[in-house]
Amino acid sequence: MLIRFDGKTAIVAGAARGIGQAIARSLAGDGAEVFACDLLVEALAPLTGKTATGGAIHALPVDVTDEASIRAVVEAAGGAVDILVYVAGGVRGQRPKPLEDVGADEFDAVVDVNLKGAFLFAKAVAPGMKTKGSGRIITISSRAGLVTSLTGIQSYAAAKHGQVGLVKQLAQELGPAGITVNSVAPGFMATSPDYERQWASYTPEFRAGFTERIAMRRMGRPEDIADAVTFLASDFASWITGQTLPVTGAPLV
Repeated sequence: MLIRFDGKTAIVAGAARGIGQAIARSLAGDGAEVFACDLLVEALAPLTGKTATGGAIHALPVDVTDEASIRAVVEAAGGAVDILVYVAGGVRGQRPKPLEDVGADEFDAVVDVNLKGAFLFAKAVAPGMKTKGSGRIITISSRAGLVTSLTGIQSYAAAKHGQVGLVKQLAQELGPAGITVNSVAPGFMATSPDYERQWASYTPEFRAGFTERIAMRRMGRPEDIADAVTFLASDFASWITGQTLPVTGAPLV
């Protein structure tokens, strides 16, 4: 199965680290012109430029909770993009607290970047995709969108479950326009300072036994998620929509 994106334009929102960076590299490596955007735009600098295989990566700043900022990215990408991958999210530096101690503003901050941002980006790219008569929208949700969250953060589990519901609803709405909408749900990876801190908070015994609870007996890599995204963004996935693909190395239990 040879997958190429020559002549295709992609936006990867949340591309500065880990999974987002691997996705941007993968799409560009397969020939796409990728507009990698993030609030941490300085971290995107090492990604930029043309690839040896025909693609290219451009870096842009974005605030995924600001419609004007999102519109600017879509306009810079030419307006009618072929692929949107929404990776932005996370726990915004928060730590688990008892429910009664969680402020409404803390809850909103996590929901906004994980769920509202996905909605706003899909809203921004949909008109151009409708004009083309085709498109791929892919969100990076989480195992926490299918079961409970290892983070222990209520807003994160709620936002990721909400993102899975959003994917289903948008798939139903946008399917007649030739647009598929899917999600990839990764298992735990220590790919950002927040998740590195989460990993460090576990006992040595828990960490030592973590991979023993994974059927494949290894931790996931960003490239594992990028491979799943590459498939869902390709023509080989043209009859797959409204689905959330767990990429966790194990059955969900």
